[in-house]
Amino acid sequence: MKDSKVALLVIVLLSVAVPGLIGVFLFSPYKISADYVWLKDIPAFNAFVNSFTAIFLLMGKRYARQGEILWHKFFMSFALTLGIIFVLAYSIYHSTSPSAVYGDANLNGILEHGEEVRIGNLRYFYLTVLLSHIGMSFVVIPFVLFAFYYAIAGEIEKHKKTVKYTWPIWMFVSVTGVLVYFLASPYYPQ
Repeated sequence: MKDSKVALLVIVLLSVAVPGLIGVFLFSPYKISADYVWLKDIPAFNAFVNSFTAIFLLMGKRYARQGEILWHKFFMSFALTLGIIFVLAYSIYHSTSPSAVYGDANLNGILEHGEEVRIGNLRYFYLTVLLSHIGMSFVVIPFVLFAFYYAIAGEIEKHKKTVKYTWPIWMFVSVTGVLVYFLASPYYPQ
């Protein structure tokens, strides 16, 4: 019983702290001064991570359905590991670099009227994908943590009930993360 209370506390703290820190990094006007060339490659790296997360989620689901629990654990553990790597890389990037402004062709960080006209309604599509991706990425954190906790604790029925909702949300977040990258990649600051 004590272990479950500790796990619940850790899950709640992480579910609040991770989105909170990411929000600070995203919206803070102050960035950590870091002039490393590799920082500009983090968005592409994160798209790569999201792509493999989606593949591992598909493989994990496949092996769970086949009853191959060891392979299921293997792929889901890698998906979780990639999720952690993603959060760390994303935090590093957004604590050191400004966010891309979709449609900002001259990369001055401001969407000017001419740029807005040129990009047209595609900006609304991008913003819809981006905002749903961000919202669902915050929602999925406690679901993923509970799913892993239930699996580790051997509470398989609770695990199955949780992943019924967790898996599609996590897949959505992974796939839309890649889509957001490809839509925004022409507008990342150089």
